Amino acid sequence: SRPEEALPIFEVSLALRRRYCSHDRPVILSAQAEIGACLVDLGRDEEALVLMREVYAGKVATQGVAHQNTIASGINIAISLGNLGRWDEATTLSRDQLPMARRSLGADHDL
Repeated sequence: SRPEEALPIFEVSLALRRRYCSHDRPVILSAQAEIGACLVDLGRDEEALVLMREVYAGKVATQGVAHQNTIASGINIAISLGNLGRWDEATTLSRDQLPMARRSLGADHDL
């Protein structure tokens, strides 16, 4: 993984998706999620958190709160909050996400 090289590529990909696929929100959300993960790899957790919250809101709007991708996005936010030392927020979000994950995905699902 070479996030410093990947980030500009992901940013161009997002720009192209916004230009040519503006009607396809899941495609744009996917590109934003790639950038968010790259920012985490670069230690730019505050920037990643802002983007991850946008992705989560978009997934809630397009897929609903019980969808596997939405739940994964929520858990990613909790992890980023933990990386930033914001444990109270991370714990609260995790407590909100885990019951939904168990109901939607089943108790045996590999979260």
